[in-house]
Amino acid sequence: MAILRRLSQAFFLCLFVYILWSTTYPLKGLLPPETFFTLDPLIMAAVSLSGRLLLSGLAVSACLLLLTLAVGRFFCGWVCPLGACIDAAGLLNRKRSDVSDAHNRRMRSVKFYILLIILVCAVFGIQLAWVFDPMVIMARSVSLNLIPGLTFAMNKAFVFLVRDLGWTGGVLDLYRALKASLLGVNIYYFSHSFIILLFFIFVVGTSAVLKRFWCRALCPLGALYAFFASVALLGRAVTSCTHCRQCKSRCRMGAIKDDASYIKGECILCLDCLYDCPVQATRFQWSFLPSAETKPAPSGGAGINRRDFLFLACSLLLALGARFRGEETLDATRRAVIRPPGAPPEKEFLDRCIRCGNCMKVCITNGLQPVMLQTGIAGLWTPQLVPETGYCEYSCTLCGKVCPTQAIPSLSVEQKHRTSLGLAVIDRAMCLPWARHEQCIVCQEHCPVSSKAIKLQEDSLYGPAVLKPYVEAQLCIGCGICQNKCPVRPTRAIRVRPL
Repeated sequence: MAILRRLSQAFFLCLFVYILWSTTYPLKGLLPPETFFTLDPLIMAAVSLSGRLLLSGLAVSACLLLLTLAVGRFFCGWVCPLGACIDAAGLLNRKRSDVSDAHNRRMRSVKFYILLIILVCAVFGIQLAWVFDPMVIMARSVSLNLIPGLTFAMNKAFVFLVRDLGWTGGVLDLYRALKASLLGVNIYYFSHSFIILLFFIFVVGTSAVLKRFWCRALCPLGALYAFFASVALLGRAVTSCTHCRQCKSRCRMGAIKDDASYIKGECILCLDCLYDCPVQATRFQWSFLPSAETKPAPSGGAGINRRDFLFLACSLLLALGARFRGEETLDATRRAVIRPPGAPPEKEFLDRCIRCGNCMKVCITNGLQPVMLQTGIAGLWTPQLVPETGYCEYSCTLCGKVCPTQAIPSLSVEQKHRTSLGLAVIDRAMCLPWARHEQCIVCQEHCPVSSKAIKLQEDSLYGPAVLKPYVEAQLCIGCGICQNKCPVRPTRAIRVRPL
């Protein structure tokens, strides 16, 4: 069973990476990119509450919770891709996980506080699940770090082997085959991706201090599953215990207590205790099946005390105040960056966006980049269009198709052609025809709008006739290709302003 669990973790981790890797142009994956996010009840619930909408993934995530009621917290030990990475990093930690019951209780209470804060804020329209949710952390790291890094390294390695070492034949054939599949993903640069990588390393690296520390103490999705798993029908039972404490000292979740009983909601069904027990006194059984040989160990429980109630009340007041303060500045914030095509108003967009990185990775021009602090802390790692890096392709609708929470709507090509992201503005003090009376119509030539949003007017006042560009505001969709192709450096003479 332990081997089967490791195989399950490896399978779902590879499946997770495959889904994200295949989410590129053209969309050719066997599974839609939102598959794993629909298995995340925390994301589905938080986005639905904060955005005041019903996501289709709610039904799938509800089924996972029902399955948890029956089997227990299997998702964390058998399915979660971040959990698989944490377990892999935990192999480097040879220290025992023997922590006192009191210390374990204090640690695991933190994640329930985090879960409470996330849900309370979601009720008041503030979506914070993206900060701590394991699926989002993993997706963001894979999309913005792992895939670009591996693709870049493998391309460079093959180029070195073929061009510098002269290894042709089979190596070249293999490279060509991989370019049509695995290495077909464009190599992209994402600003601030190093910070995202550091956050991922921190999450995984905590297992070097204490196995599954993130899952024990900080993971809000684990807390949600723990709440439902606390009454699961499948449970651990112990008979003829010799109190050697090996199961407790090696339990990666600290679920086993000093008296050999355990906290059912903290058990992730890793089944290590079955094989660590020297007398084979541990087993798992269904609670509705009577057994004369085994005695189920008490599972323990958790309730809300006076301190928890006061904490929850304070969180409600803080969330309410933050909402009112935030709404006062959202109009100004909306003008700070260019959002993806069809993005709803800023408040609604921030409530729906989970910062998974799908839209940024799939953007075929690399124009979508993560925001740092341009829109305040509330907009951290949300997507913005940076025209100087890449423009919004006129007939591309991929970002809306891969968004798992409808933060970016799925538009048809016809709708996309009518959707405005911003407005191009020409700086006549820098534009070559206007400032220096030199011929340049690059922006007008690249404008994709059929009737050309950038028009030309002839001017012969200062010598030979020169065509000078100007923008028809009613036609401009703010795609940014004019800014991207403008030859003036270092600052472009035509720039797109957000709506």
